[in-house]
Amino acid sequence: MTPPLELRDVRKSYGDFVAVDGVSLTVPPGSICGFLGPNGAGKTTAVRMIMDIIAPDAGEVRFFGHPRKSEDLRRVGYLPEERGLYRKMTVTEQLVFLGEIRGLKKKDLVPRIERWLERVDLTAWAKRKVEELSKGMQQKVQLVGTVLHEPELLILDEPFSGLDPINQELFRDLLVEHRRQGRSVIFSTHGMDLAQRMCDHICLINRGSIVLEGELQEIKRRVGGNSYRLMAEGDLDRLRDMPEIDQVLVQDGVVKLMLRPDATGPETLRRMVQFLNVHEFRSEEPELEQIFIKAVRDAA
Repeated sequence: MTPPLELRDVRKSYGDFVAVDGVSLTVPPGSICGFLGPNGAGKTTAVRMIMDIIAPDAGEVRFFGHPRKSEDLRRVGYLPEERGLYRKMTVTEQLVFLGEIRGLKKKDLVPRIERWLERVDLTAWAKRKVEELSKGMQQKVQLVGTVLHEPELLILDEPFSGLDPINQELFRDLLVEHRRQGRSVIFSTHGMDLAQRMCDHICLINRGSIVLEGELQEIKRRVGGNSYRLMAEGDLDRLRDMPEIDQVLVQDGVVKLMLRPDATGPETLRRMVQFLNVHEFRSEEPELEQIFIKAVRDAA
């Protein structure tokens, strides 16, 4: 099947500062792809080049198997990082406007808007002005406006920023449903936990360059052989000095360890019990945060 989005060696600089340095990625059909990295990594610049808001210095953006054309954007839903709604419009007026600029007729839009507002629990606010809504409500309105024309590809820049946990789950459910319909999603975020629960495919970017890209479960299988879970009492800080251990993350009282390639679990455990009271030590699937940290270090 033809991928809905491809970047081929895309580059962008501002003077001497390289914002995006030769980024190449492919979003598989019917997938959710996480475009992940810390703030300032180059995610938003790359998304703006995808949407033709800014021009790349080099490289190519391809939609649906061919070089990007302006008419392709009608098949795309885009949610920018900077939210933009007309504050004096009512919610329904805003959504009708967003639908019409994507080529839909008002008579077809109104019932579609009503269904979506019910889905995101905003029916009671349909005739209220946008300025009366909370920030989270406005984000839901903008997401509805992004999907009204039933795009084949959704491109979302930090869609979960500022959302409470309940609305994060609502957004997640909507994106998973979009994927079940055979459509594709790519979203940028620096939140590894939510991405880990949603994504089939990931692209990790740091300082403008991709450090890891591929199918998430395959990456976890490849990296996971040296990932361990530890529960212990004692001087946990000493773990960071052990030559066998590449990475230590402590989460809610549980220690996540990434061993070096030449280290073994039994030998590492033998050394740890000399200064720790170990309750549990077992191999497990690595967290996405661990994978990202390792990829950044390996690329340095």
